[in-house]
Amino acid sequence: MPSLFSPPNLLTCVRIALTPFIVFALLDKNCVQAFLLSMIAGFTDTLDGYLARKMGQESRLGAYLDPIADKFLLTALYLCFGIANLAPWWIVWLVIGRDAMILSLAAGGLFWKGVRDFPPTTSGKLSTSLQIFTSLTIIAQCAQGVSPDVVKLFLYATAISTIWSGLQYLRRAIRSMRAISR
Repeated sequence: MPSLFSPPNLLTCVRIALTPFIVFALLDKNCVQAFLLSMIAGFTDTLDGYLARKMGQESRLGAYLDPIADKFLLTALYLCFGIANLAPWWIVWLVIGRDAMILSLAAGGLFWKGVRDFPPTTSGKLSTSLQIFTSLTIIAQCAQGVSPDVVKLFLYATAISTIWSGLQYLRRAIRSMRAISR
């Protein structure tokens, strides 16, 4: 039975621990450091899932901890982007708003209907991936490595995928609630 101290879960905890350092680097406009730390965080995200499957250490704790680490990092990044004027506030509120809606739907389903299973959708995974790539392009632009046009393209792609996945989660939640109510 994998514990908090299994290699995959420790890597997830490293990602959580890196988040404040990335935030401080961004707020200090030390974008090269923020980019490098973000790349390490991204590597731990890829590696923890691989190791969990390869070592047979997939766990319920890891299944909860991994998306929490992702959301903690992404929320912190997008708030920093708004505060540091690295990205427009509309994308910050869109990314955070979708996550708040998903959390509210999951909590509502759990507390009012006892729904414990709220797996990610394909569009949700795509949206999160785009949010991650967009955050890296924003940081890279800050470090003078990416054109503003590339960032703008990623911002719009992220906005579209975030809205689409949010609507899909909402539709799925409504369908689940209706099915349970019958």
